Amino acid sequence: MGVTLKKLAREIGCELHGDSDCIVSAVGTLQNAGMGQVSFLANAKYRHYLKTTQASAVIVWPQDLPLSRTNALVSNNPYLAFAKAARLLNPEPQVVAGVHATAVVEGDAVVDPTASIGAHCYIGAGSFIGSGVVIGPGCVVEHGVSMGANSRLVARVTLCHDVCIGANVLIHPGVVVGGDGFGIANDGGHWIKVPQLGSVVIGDDVEIGANTTIDRGALEDTVIEEGVKLDNQIQVAHNVRIGAHTAIAGCAAIAGSTTIGKRCQIGGAVGIVGHLFIADDVHITAMSLVTGNITHAGVFSSGIAAQPRSEWVRNAARVRQLNEIAQRLRGLEKRLDEE
Repeated sequence: MGVTLKKLAREIGCELHGDSDCIVSAVGTLQNAGMGQVSFLANAKYRHYLKTTQASAVIVWPQDLPLSRTNALVSNNPYLAFAKAARLLNPEPQVVAGVHATAVVEGDAVVDPTASIGAHCYIGAGSFIGSGVVIGPGCVVEHGVSMGANSRLVARVTLCHDVCIGANVLIHPGVVVGGDGFGIANDGGHWIKVPQLGSVVIGDDVEIGANTTIDRGALEDTVIEEGVKLDNQIQVAHNVRIGAHTAIAGCAAIAGSTTIGKRCQIGGAVGIVGHLFIADDVHITAMSLVTGNITHAGVFSSGIAAQPRSEWVRNAARVRQLNEIAQRLRGLEKRLDEE
């Protein structure tokens, strides 16, 4: 699908500098894009590629316009503008409505005639599949599930019983929504399972990455509010609540009954222990461990960044000596006070 730069600039909200009739049909990186492609510069460390790129057009910050050697689309947010361009040039393929011959749909399930149910799917009793919903091959939708308009399960997704999915939700392969939370009680050294009686409610415009798991609540529901974006392989435990428009990177783990605020950004492999409160607009950097409430907006970090092993060994040895050093310091302070 090709468009003129004039139309592209109008659609993505950029100021065009160059040939308005130039046609682009694809996107690419600065270093590898060629004729007919549009690229972008959002990270300064790639700025030197502006001099050599073969792209037909580049999306740049205003201050980088003088460095461009080709057609330029000027934006105050080049990455966002590039995302819009990529969506425009790569529209979602049209899906044929209907139920595949190998799918099983229980008799009292309601499937909108505009929905598409793929091969080897199962739709349980009492489920509701809304208009324009796409359920890819191998998905399991258990009884009592509700899916809002234009939501999509890509493939091999499992929605356990009574889960509620909003509109325009995108769920990638391998996701399990509504599996039992990790509820167990100790009975004299033996573990007794605690029934998980809540469900999972997912708001509109949520995206859930591959192999992420969202557990159902123990008594009340696990809630993912509108606009939340979850990366791959994230664990969301029972009764967690994630506020609207929060984004969480891959391999993060959130323990039960924690509430995360709106518009938070949580980096990869972050661990958050249970029963915590995290305020709105909190940014937690990768590999951090959160063990206490975060009551105000800001950037929070923990952990030790990678360093040469020889330095790490010396620092680790010092850490083991901290208690001894602290005791010696207190002793010296006491002696100074007595003198």
